[in-house]
Amino acid sequence: MTRRGLLLGGAASLGLAGCGEVNSSGPDATPEEAARFAYRHDGPPELILYTMINNRSGTGAHTSLLINASQRVVFDPAGSVQLSRMPEIGDVLYGITPQVKDFYERAHARETYHVRIQRKQVPAAVAEQALRLVQANGRVAPAQCTSVTARILGQLPGFESIDTVLFPNKLAEQFARLPGVEERRLYEDDADDKAVAIAEFEARAQAQTGQ
Repeated sequence: MTRRGLLLGGAASLGLAGCGEVNSSGPDATPEEAARFAYRHDGPPELILYTMINNRSGTGAHTSLLINASQRVVFDPAGSVQLSRMPEIGDVLYGITPQVKDFYERAHARETYHVRIQRKQVPAAVAEQALRLVQANGRVAPAQCTSVTARILGQLPGFESIDTVLFPNKLAEQFARLPGVEERRLYEDDADDKAVAIAEFEARAQAQTGQ
């Protein structure tokens, strides 16, 4: 299995499912927990659209959105990636440090899926508006990850061309046509057995903390 190269203290749990499956997110964290883990990244304000794509069929399986504003979060509608150092409230994941960001991206890349990563720098006010919109949105129903993300994007200045669509690849195609978008794809060959990925990650975290 490919070495993920991420060692984080504390226990971690991971579930991976597309937004078409049952939302397995646990109960919301408290506002105090989210505030305690809040992370402000010193990079430029930006939005990063993640599209998880089936390697066999080429179909999109999930959509999510990283927002770097007054703090860095991931809007993971109807998602199921869970980590003890990444509190979640209403499908918004907090505490997106560089290590947690790397974990989040790599958690979705395995032998059956890869991640299309599209990055666009935006004015600070636009990033802040995106943050407020996802925080106000609340939890998303299964199979609605792309349509809700597209609807939120379409409300932002400079993103008026984004139509509400149901399919992840369709949203990625619209996003790619925006000016200034940078793109890369993340492939890994980890087995699709999620239990193996969980055990590997927890073993490394335990070894690092010496517990």
